[in-house]
Amino acid sequence: MSLAGPALPSTEEVSLYEIRRKIYPRAVTGSFATARVALVIATQLVFYGLPWLQWNGRQAVLFDLASRKFYVLGLVFWPQDVIYLSVLLILAALSLFLFTAIAGRVWCGYACPQTVYTEIFLWVERKIEGDRLARIRLDAAPWSLEKFVIKALKHTAWFTIALWTGYTFVGYFTPIESLGVRAITWDLGGWEAFWILFYGFATYGNAGWMREQVCKYMCPYARFQSVMFDKDTLVIAYDGARGEARGARSRTADRAKLGVGDCIDCKICVQVCPTGIDIRNGLQYECIGCAACVDGCDQVMDKMGYPRGLIRYTSQNGLAKGYDRHMLWRRALRPRSILYGALLLAIATAGAVALALKNPLKVDVMRDRGALAREVAGERIENVYRLQLMNTDESPRSLRIEAAGLPGLTVLGVDQPVAMAPGGSRLLPLRLQAPQAASAAGSHVIEIIVTDQADPAINRHEKATFILPR
Repeated sequence: MSLAGPALPSTEEVSLYEIRRKIYPRAVTGSFATARVALVIATQLVFYGLPWLQWNGRQAVLFDLASRKFYVLGLVFWPQDVIYLSVLLILAALSLFLFTAIAGRVWCGYACPQTVYTEIFLWVERKIEGDRLARIRLDAAPWSLEKFVIKALKHTAWFTIALWTGYTFVGYFTPIESLGVRAITWDLGGWEAFWILFYGFATYGNAGWMREQVCKYMCPYARFQSVMFDKDTLVIAYDGARGEARGARSRTADRAKLGVGDCIDCKICVQVCPTGIDIRNGLQYECIGCAACVDGCDQVMDKMGYPRGLIRYTSQNGLAKGYDRHMLWRRALRPRSILYGALLLAIATAGAVALALKNPLKVDVMRDRGALAREVAGERIENVYRLQLMNTDESPRSLRIEAAGLPGLTVLGVDQPVAMAPGGSRLLPLRLQAPQAASAAGSHVIEIIVTDQADPAINRHEKATFILPR
């Protein structure tokens, strides 16, 4: 009799992590590729060029954290202007909602920094290593002096671009000209050196090595974009009714006799895709909406003599119901997108009006806690304050300080008028005196009025309390 128990089922070890398969995107030309290149050039001209633009003898765009001043062309923002940052963030969020509701991941495909720098790094890679097949053969070849030199040239070019990107990024927070001088003389501060290297390393790693992995696994937008999609959202789609059944054939072959659709199964759409997906399998969250597959497929259709648009921008409803371009855009302007657009316009208008009417004077009044109300000569009562004045624009000002709210209230301790430098701030001691018989004993609300002598329309009225002792 055997004492052995029942045979255990065989076990199989399954990895929960997929080993990355390197993607070699094929170069493609076409209207969408041209638009993408144009946006890459435009965005990088702005990013790399803006810190070098001068305005009134200073850097035009500078977020000076040390001085707590943000310069944007002719505007100066202080920490108290955080409301404008909030408006900007709201506008960015609503814009993303609007563009996604109408045209899917169009931001990802054309203007996202990850897409832009991946395009730049891929361009460098193609120039040095060659197109898709040449790169595949180079990576498969054993290491040699030639391979080492080619790879070294590519990574040197990548690292140079990444380091310049990090330098430009820090140049938005530290005057870029002085930053360059200190970088050349090895006199950078610790935080400046850290952020240049950190941002450069992030650019080098994300655009050179990780590429589509950032879009597929790290970007949160890929995960929640579906909640902003509906059946009228424009997406890139394969027309299965027209393309199936797939099959290779010659240009002169009769599709009807062969029983095949327009898709010749060339896989060009897969080869040009930067995330390596097959758009013929339907809408996938990895699709970034770059339309490279549209350009590639259209080229094949032209060679075969078939109509363009086997892969195209359309919607689920458009694909199912055969909408033309006019109907697609008409359906895109639905209540959701109209609401997003109306909110975007309203908030942008309100922000622009508030910015245009922004008072360049900021005044804070604080009672001096070390000095209570006291009686002075002439049967008068004196209260002491600290007055914080800020001139938030770049014009010098001459200010007059007055007080109102009690009979005989006068301002002392300040040399009038008060000169304010462009973008300057001053903390002044302020003494106010009023007759003891001006009103009943107790706390009284008064106003401190600060007026620009050259332009009386620029003024501030700040409330304070004046104490008359019993």
